[in-house]
Amino acid sequence: MLDEIKDNEGARKGRMRVGRGIGCTKGKTCGRGYKGQTSRTGVRIKGFEGGQMPIHRRLPKRGFNQHKSVEFSVVNIDDLQKAVDAGKINVSNPVTIDVLVEAGIARKSRHGVKLLSKGSLKAKLTLDVTRASKAAIEAVEKAGGKVTVAA
Repeated sequence: MLDEIKDNEGARKGRMRVGRGIGCTKGKTCGRGYKGQTSRTGVRIKGFEGGQMPIHRRLPKRGFNQHKSVEFSVVNIDDLQKAVDAGKINVSNPVTIDVLVEAGIARKSRHGVKLLSKGSLKAKLTLDVTRASKAAIEAVEKAGGKVTVAA
């Protein structure tokens, strides 16, 4: 029965109770030593190295994150063919970003979807994407499809 399920012996260990007298392992100072900042609660000493310049200030800063960067969710034409074969994409309807997300090929991206030419495509698809490489557009048109790129 569900109400009779319990852990194995020793699976859960009780917490150490500190400050229970000097006869105890963690009595009196409770394992914190004597006086000073670290013996008290609310210690703010994480990167402090005894007055020496801390390592996070000694090392040089590296890298840069551009705030105007554009990130697309990438879809290869090989992925499209696999989805068509699996029946996740209907060939007769236009394939939009929402259809790609619903099929599990692309994830919802802030800047949209970019179509790349890795693999081969046999299905005749009408695609509506944010960006597409020239080779991907050629591959889709060679299969009899059409690519509309949003401006």
